[in-house]
Amino acid sequence: MNDKEARKQKRLEVLGSNHPVCVVCGEDSWQCLEQHHIAGQAYSDDLCNVCRNCHRKLSDEQNDHPSPITKDPASTETIGHFLLGLADLFALLVERLREYGQSLIQAAKDAGREV
Repeated sequence: MNDKEARKQKRLEVLGSNHPVCVVCGEDSWQCLEQHHIAGQAYSDDLCNVCRNCHRKLSDEQNDHPSPITKDPASTETIGHFLLGLADLFALLVERLREYGQSLIQAAKDAGREV
């Protein structure tokens, strides 16, 4: 096995899939994918695969989440941070869905002009 193939296999193992994709934008290049802690690393080990661009956006949003109340967060605080993290994911997904919807409508308009 060459070095690149070994790096790929190690990365796929970390990502937990032989065919990982960004849950937001659909990027599927293993070199571009990372794991994001949905609630933030301090609150939960729950992860999702995202590309580096989406990861930077999500991590930046987490910087605006409330600071930890204590060193050992209560379950309600953890759940709160998880919900905020999901809301951040959904906000990026909504942007992407609007883009796709507009693109499909434009494609339909363009196809109608060709007939």
